[in-house]
Amino acid sequence: MKKVLITVVGPTAIGKTKLAIDLATYFKTEIISADSRQFYKEMTIGTAVPSGHELESIPHHFIQHKSIHEAYNVGDFEKDALKVLDNLFKKHDYVVMAGGSGLYIDAVIQGLDTFPEIDREIRANLNTSLKKEGIEVLQNQLKELDPQYYAKADIQNPHRIIRALEICLGTGKSYSSFINKKKDPRPFCTIMVGLSTERSILYDKINKRVDTMIENGLVEEARSLYKHKNLNALQTVGYTELFNFFDGKWDLDFAISEIKKNTRRFAKRQLTWFRKNKNIVWAEKNTSFEEIIDKIMYLRQNM
Repeated sequence: MKKVLITVVGPTAIGKTKLAIDLATYFKTEIISADSRQFYKEMTIGTAVPSGHELESIPHHFIQHKSIHEAYNVGDFEKDALKVLDNLFKKHDYVVMAGGSGLYIDAVIQGLDTFPEIDREIRANLNTSLKKEGIEVLQNQLKELDPQYYAKADIQNPHRIIRALEICLGTGKSYSSFINKKKDPRPFCTIMVGLSTERSILYDKINKRVDTMIENGLVEEARSLYKHKNLNALQTVGYTELFNFFDGKWDLDFAISEIKKNTRRFAKRQLTWFRKNKNIVWAEKNTSFEEIIDKIMYLRQNM
């Protein structure tokens, strides 16, 4: 029988880390982190990296393994994760993967779409345009060049917009024409478990988590990274808002309220991404761990 990758997905602050550790403990295995915000060793508080105790309880891979100064993208992660999985499946029948970065999870499970090499100057020019003119100019450009992708893309994510635009501009073809082509199947099976709860409960969890981050020193952590604020890794919620505070654009209370608001929006986008996947088995707040195990074993037996 094929090996099994149990993948825990869901919005931020929902409890993916705890369930992943519980599953890894139950199956006596290890965890692959697919949270792209947690790759960077300089970012700890604002990315909700698992605690030292959690990391010690079960071996984790891809937690703070890169520096913000290193270029690291979803293609790099796909290659690295598959190598680690190949090694882990030599000694385990099950491996757990957890994270809220849908694109990174899909890259491991399904494989990335293949794109041609693009002149780096195109991306440099797009990044310059983003800094000087703002994201709206790029959004409008994408809408004109690839309305199909624009209609379903996360247009508030500058990385996604720039990636799509560089393909459009570099090839003369739409970004959509390169995606969703048939790929070779993986040498393992995947069971996806999604965590969900009522919106009011999730939003309350998010607000409390942000308050805890502030208490634990997020402002100081962001201040230590302020001189690197233009790096791609730092263009993320929890840091950009505080950079605006350091720039004198906002006061601290407003910056914190914006972190909460933008994190709630981020969670909503995550749920929208995962809800489109019909293969996910959803566990609500009242679903017990035993019920989740039963669902996993049932799916395993019927593969």
